[in-house]
Amino acid sequence: MSSATFTLSAFGDEITDDPRGQVQLLRELQINYLEMRGAWGKDVLTLDDDQIAAVKRMCDEHGIAISCIGSPMGKSPIGAPIQQAVSNLARMFEVADALGTRRVRLFSFYPPDTQSNAHYDEYVEEATIRLARLTEMAEQEGFRLLLENEKEIVGDVPERCHAILSAIDSPHLRFLWDPANFVQVGVARPTDRGWPLLGSYVAHVHVKDAVLSDGSVRAAGEADGQVDELLTKLRDSKYEGFLALEPHLVMAGHSSGFSDVSGMRYAVTTLRQLMAELGCVEAETAID
Repeated sequence: MSSATFTLSAFGDEITDDPRGQVQLLRELQINYLEMRGAWGKDVLTLDDDQIAAVKRMCDEHGIAISCIGSPMGKSPIGAPIQQAVSNLARMFEVADALGTRRVRLFSFYPPDTQSNAHYDEYVEEATIRLARLTEMAEQEGFRLLLENEKEIVGDVPERCHAILSAIDSPHLRFLWDPANFVQVGVARPTDRGWPLLGSYVAHVHVKDAVLSDGSVRAAGEADGQVDELLTKLRDSKYEGFLALEPHLVMAGHSSGFSDVSGMRYAVTTLRQLMAELGCVEAETAID
């Protein structure tokens, strides 16, 4: 039996805008962690201190901890003044501290023209410079940034993600693997293509799947994201960390998604069945 242990988390705003409803369902599903992206219809970056405190109270009342702040950091034009990103990240650190996590998700900026990714290599250097600045902030404040691959973002395919991560080469910037996002930019067999480049950087995983032909989203293992192969690689590498459910089964937007209660139930059941088939061990806590 592998010593790898996977800890489940879930995006609460995939369930409902009401944070109390989010944590209630997580408690029912025996998931002990919330991936915090939004509440009351607002993005986490726009929540005020009182709202953040209210989310923390609800989590504490239901025995739920925060796995990561699902921030929109880096979903901004690569040519915009860096100071705005610096200011937003400082706010995300305040929110993360208030909610009791040291993990913050971010992206690698929008190129000027996103009609095709054929020219994205031109922006890897600038994205790296910007992310290196943010990583320095994370190191100073004791946080870990998790760089997610995403469509219409410089870091959309495994090779560009690797170029950024290897250039910065910091334990305060690790990789957040999203199988569906790779598929949606045309990456066939993403685990086969991406693991040799990114496996050593993986520190967090978002769980959803997608169909290569049209980009439509499915539950884990039901499409072309090689989720089973990814879980096997994680298991064999003795991964100890989060699998955060982001099913997008009702609506898959560019900055958020929605699954409803029934969709989240289905996504959780499907993932647990897949883990059982692969001999992946679910743990109650994750090692940071």
